[in-house]
Amino acid sequence: MNMSFYKANEKEFRRIVLETAEFVREKLEGEGSGHDWWHVYRVWKSALYISKYENADLLTVELAALLHDIADWKFYNGDETIGPRIAVEWLIKQKVDCKRIEHIASIIKGISFKGAEVKGGMSTIEGMIVQDADRLDAIGAIGIGRTFAYGGHKGRELYNPDIKPVYHESFEQYKKSQGTTINHFYEKLLLLKDLMNTARAKELAVKRHEFMEGFLKQFYSEWNGEF
Repeated sequence: MNMSFYKANEKEFRRIVLETAEFVREKLEGEGSGHDWWHVYRVWKSALYISKYENADLLTVELAALLHDIADWKFYNGDETIGPRIAVEWLIKQKVDCKRIEHIASIIKGISFKGAEVKGGMSTIEGMIVQDADRLDAIGAIGIGRTFAYGGHKGRELYNPDIKPVYHESFEQYKKSQGTTINHFYEKLLLLKDLMNTARAKELAVKRHEFMEGFLKQFYSEWNGEF
């Protein structure tokens, strides 16, 4: 990004970012499935951190991170269009330029994991950064906590050894998944380390991935009554 342009407009950019943060906080605060304001806050801060190692448009990164879960498809009958639409409406009110709005909407639309066998990725560094930040929050200790929060929210079994993980071949199949919470580790979380885009996120993902592996080892030990 042209930093002289950013500096010249920094006051206005900060206003937009802070008002967007407040907009998202009011909408998502207190949500109990792990897709709450504090998830968005962590993604926002992680995206800013990763941006230090990349040459990216900071305003796009911040706004996309803040708005990425404004209306997650998981809570709208699988409709992927609602989130980008709400984001676009908000950004128009904030008088963000059309090109940046289109870019942010495309990031929001493409950010989600869509199944183990579904190929996809971000085409811009800003999208890669925000996607990495979101995926980092899905793994490690916080990722484990969020996974069980969401499983409880959906009424899923904790674990059932008779139900095997499914490596979904399409987004439609993934959206209809009824697997157990433990299966979700194999269907998504343990795959994310190798799907990170940026070098810094790849480094950060290793420790969090290893933590999940340790958790699962302990889980099975206790499940099997190994004392």
